Order: sequence, then structure tokens, then C-alpha cells
Amino acid sequence: MSQESAANPIEEIVEFFSQAPSREEIATFRLSDSSQDHIRALLHKNSDGTLTRDETHELDKIMALNDVISLIRARVRRSSGQLSAPSSRSNV
Repeated sequence: MSQESAANPIEEIVEFFSQAPSREEIATFRLSDSSQDHIRALLHKNSDGTLTRDETHELDKIMALNDVISLIRARVRRSSGQLSAPSSRSNV
């Protein structure tokens, strides 16, 4: 993964899926620590009501991607015959 994608969660997700990951890789995908830290900072600023317009837009896109990844994982589990309950943790 490139240095640039590690600092940008959206780019990191795009890079991951552009590599045609296997079902197992999709099931175990996690963002880098730096991307997770960036998302936590955005969520903290959101809680404080201090997000800029650009940050609000970025957080909205990240949350939408999280929803899409959840749907992809559910379909992967269903098609693989795995019926385990999904984790309550964020997928990205």
C-alpha cells in the first residue's frame, strides 16, 4: 500500500478493491492504523461540532463506504455458507 493511500481512508478502500481481493481478504479487510486514526479524529470533531464542510463530506463518504462494505461482506458470508453474526465493529 502506498504512503498516500495510508493517509486517506477512501483511497485505501479503493486501492484494496482494485486489487480484486479474495473472499477471505474481503472478510478480513481492515484499514491501516493511520486511516483508522484519521476517522477517529473526524468522529471526535463531529461530536464536538467542529467539522469543516470538507470534513463533513469526507466523513459522509467514509460512512457510505462502510455501509457498502458491510453489504459486500454479508453477501460473501451468505454465498460462502457462513451464517455467523456480523461484528458490531466498524468494517473499515
